[in-house]
Amino acid sequence: MEKTLIAWTDATFNPWMGCTKVSEGCRNCYALTLTKNRMGLDLWGNAPRQVTKAPWENVRKWNTKAASEGNLWRVFCASLCDIFEDHPVANETRPKVFELMKKNSWLHFQVLTKRPERIANNLPDNWGDSGYPNVWLGTSIEDMQVAERADLLRKIPAVLRFISYEPALGSLTDLDLSGIDWVIYGGESGPGHRPEDKQWARDMWKKCTDSGAAFFHKQSAGHRTEMGIELDGDLIRQFPTPREYDFSIPFRSLGSGMIVSSRV
Repeated sequence: MEKTLIAWTDATFNPWMGCTKVSEGCRNCYALTLTKNRMGLDLWGNAPRQVTKAPWENVRKWNTKAASEGNLWRVFCASLCDIFEDHPVANETRPKVFELMKKNSWLHFQVLTKRPERIANNLPDNWGDSGYPNVWLGTSIEDMQVAERADLLRKIPAVLRFISYEPALGSLTDLDLSGIDWVIYGGESGPGHRPEDKQWARDMWKKCTDSGAAFFHKQSAGHRTEMGIELDGDLIRQFPTPREYDFSIPFRSLGSGMIVSSRV
């Protein structure tokens, strides 16, 4: 999907749809609501997964467009599944996803998982000592109960590692950010959203500043996404710079008013 409400990316690519809930951050899963209520599909838990068709071709089109523009695109993979899930469809399709990523170098894929313990054994053989130059690896951490995900992530070679602190459900002041390049903060959105303490965002902003990680304040908790995007009156939306990045090639602009910073 080229047009997306996710503020920290240019487009979203879902190689398949469906997943299984693994922690409290999954309780009000927007992807489940979208696929079940709007698409009429039962794809969660033990149900079958549905491999997509059009999104794969979209990736190729986006790569061609990005190359013609001379701008790299950020592509979130995946918003409606977890490519590291241990499921027959995921295990069969995952290698094809990495092949697609490798071939479309004008796109930087932001791979987000709640299963970082499965990353190491499910990377392609040609991943190398630093990973693909256009693949960012991230994990979701909603509170300190799943903070070990960061420890698992930092062990994996990657040009960029990031944490999605969304939905923010507790303080992460004790989280170790060493080896982490970017933190995306977001309060929970949608009906039944759980409350947040804005001090969590303030503390994470400071931790990122102290550690040299980029910080992206996506939103406060609310009934819909992109509510309360400012933190104490400031729009703080920084983007990291991958290691081994060619600075002669710009990233596609994500809009005005955003604070974009390189790695410190």
